[in-house]
Amino acid sequence: MNLGHLMQGKPRADTPGVTIAAPRSYEFFGDVCFLGRRNRAFVRLAELSDAEAGDRVLDVGCGTGYLSRRMADRVGPDGKVTGVDPSAPVLEYARRKKPRPGSAPCTYREGIAESLDLADASFDTVVTSLMLHHLPEDLRPAALREMHRVVRPGGRLLVVEFRPPKSRIGRHLVHGGAGHAMAHNRVDLLDGLIADAGFEVSGQGEVRPWLTYVRATRRR
Repeated sequence: MNLGHLMQGKPRADTPGVTIAAPRSYEFFGDVCFLGRRNRAFVRLAELSDAEAGDRVLDVGCGTGYLSRRMADRVGPDGKVTGVDPSAPVLEYARRKKPRPGSAPCTYREGIAESLDLADASFDTVVTSLMLHHLPEDLRPAALREMHRVVRPGGRLLVVEFRPPKSRIGRHLVHGGAGHAMAHNRVDLLDGLIADAGFEVSGQGEVRPWLTYVRATRRR
């Protein structure tokens, strides 16, 4: 059994997706894996989202709220950040984190990516980081269609995923530490999945050491 399995929560009746039940272990694992560069990487992701001051932001699969809080810094006190995650323990952890002065308020609610209980076109920017690989491949298009539904026309999307090492040895190590889904994550399919959901892909790239991202907008 790898570390990823040890942090997983019990299966939910409403989704086959993987949940995280050990937020402190997840945070420690994240800090170690990013080699001391986690904050720098996620501040950069917030910049890449192109979110503007005052935006309404949705973080799908927000986990412990790490990216949510960087988005709150990005959009400032006139903005609003909503995080959605199926795991009650990580949401409780996220709620205990106090916002920095000058940041947007963050609210967190329980929900699943493939069926968001949110109004159509109710957000300016939608972000999701390290979440899609937790869903079975056949549910990922549904989750992206939901993101398309809740972002306004002309609104922005940022999808961030783990980029597996190219070497067989590297993938083997990731498989042992985090599991098959991360070791064999098909990030090359992201732009096609996002376009199929109705978005116009506007850019993609990497954030060291382990992340790949795709930026897109909802057509007006």
